[in-house]
Amino acid sequence: MGEKKKKIVKTIKVNADECNGCRACEVICSAFHSLPKYSGNNPARSRIRVVRHPLKDIYVPVYAGEYTAAECAGRDKYVIDGKEYEECAFCRASCPSRDEFKEPDSGLPLKCDMCEGEEEPLCVKWCLADALTYEEREEEEEEEEEEQEEMEIGLEALADKYGLDKIMDTVARMSMKG
Repeated sequence: MGEKKKKIVKTIKVNADECNGCRACEVICSAFHSLPKYSGNNPARSRIRVVRHPLKDIYVPVYAGEYTAAECAGRDKYVIDGKEYEECAFCRASCPSRDEFKEPDSGLPLKCDMCEGEEEPLCVKWCLADALTYEEREEEEEEEEEEQEEMEIGLEALADKYGLDKIMDTVARMSMKG
């Protein structure tokens, strides 16, 4: 049997004890992902959010993960310094039950792309409190799974929202115009 392929896994390590809630990570992420780059700042477009409880001075950065078409079954609660948080507050997924990590205009899911093309994610670079750290590690690849392309994920989200027939009709109308 052949040697397993190795892949580089990129992650952002979050140290919530160091986060001071400045939200520089949200600002730079939304600016980097605006079109054209750095032309605007809308934290709703950011792929990182700072969950906060200002009276207790608790801030937890959470960056966007995979899209999920269904809500999770868990409704756990977490207690941190006497403050109760719902599980959803720390969830990285874009899902139907909440608006976090969805593009505000289209409702399409957002996912952290580690600021593709940059040396390291800009949220890490701009975090002066060192609450965010960029890490790369090598892992053996499992059997290759075909990942959904961005367009397929976007179309799936639209199909969930509007129905496949309506999308097909719209595409047909658009192709008639062109």
